[in-house]
Amino acid sequence: MSETQEDSRPHLRKTRVGVVVSDKMNKTIVVEHVARVPHPQFKKIVKRSKKYYVHDEEGAAKIGDKVRIVETRPMSKTKCWALAEVLSH
Repeated sequence: MSETQEDSRPHLRKTRVGVVVSDKMNKTIVVEHVARVPHPQFKKIVKRSKKYYVHDEEGAAKIGDKVRIVETRPMSKTKCWALAEVLSH
């Protein structure tokens, strides 16, 4: 493939933006991501929320922070996301 075709491909790692709901564990935070998606049958926009266990090596994120997380290799049974950045406190 040429250089321009590789650049036009989407990034392979998924990213999400969510709010930290728990930081009680060592090096792990729980982030709740709320997605607005159309209902399959009625097409009305509804909110879908999902919680992700996220690796936070430095312990930078606290409860209530808005954060960006990125998909990574599995680090434990439930943890396969890592903290990319803290957007707001």
